[in-house]
Amino acid sequence: MELAAGSFSGEQFREACAELQQPALAGADWQLLVETSGISIYRLLDQKTGLYEYKVFGVLEDCSPTLLADIYMDLDYRKQWDQYVKELYEQECNGQTVVYWEVKYPFPMSNRDYVYLRQRRDLDMEGRKIHVVLAQSTSVPQLVERSGVIRVKQYKQSLAIESDGKKGSKVFMYYFDNPGGQIPSWLINWAAKGGNCSGSLYH
Repeated sequence: MELAAGSFSGEQFREACAELQQPALAGADWQLLVETSGISIYRLLDQKTGLYEYKVFGVLEDCSPTLLADIYMDLDYRKQWDQYVKELYEQECNGQTVVYWEVKYPFPMSNRDYVYLRQRRDLDMEGRKIHVVLAQSTSVPQLVERSGVIRVKQYKQSLAIESDGKKGSKVFMYYFDNPGGQIPSWLINWAAKGGNCSGSLYH
């Protein structure tokens, strides 16, 4: 799942926009996991890893699309409220902005870290203003693996946000990561179901 140089394609952004308008749940065994407060979360078993991919659809009534996209991109703000962040910053590598994030795991498990590219585009789709953020794991020589920390090499996420026609936001999110190491897949999926996903739905 590593992303080569050149970042994301226009097609990847269009796919996220399309899911916002019409969820793509047919043709695969997507299961409804949670439906509450206007948010629906679906999951699909990844046969290779035994872990689940997730899709989230819904409306956040009290947050405008622009504000929500800005908050999502603000790493400094995340460090204020996320107690599991040990280290989180952006770094220029090979002409691209790369995010480094180390996540605290409870003893006796090792911390995990992520190195990933992300890109935001604010698109006009037939008069609809849609904010799209894509992120995917990558590797760069400047950010080598650290002793005692397990590198997450399979991580992918997409987010699309537009107005709900009122004061809120209509949202689509796709998420998958594989934390690696000696953590059984059932435990990771259980944590995700409980809202304590090994890398949160809000990278």
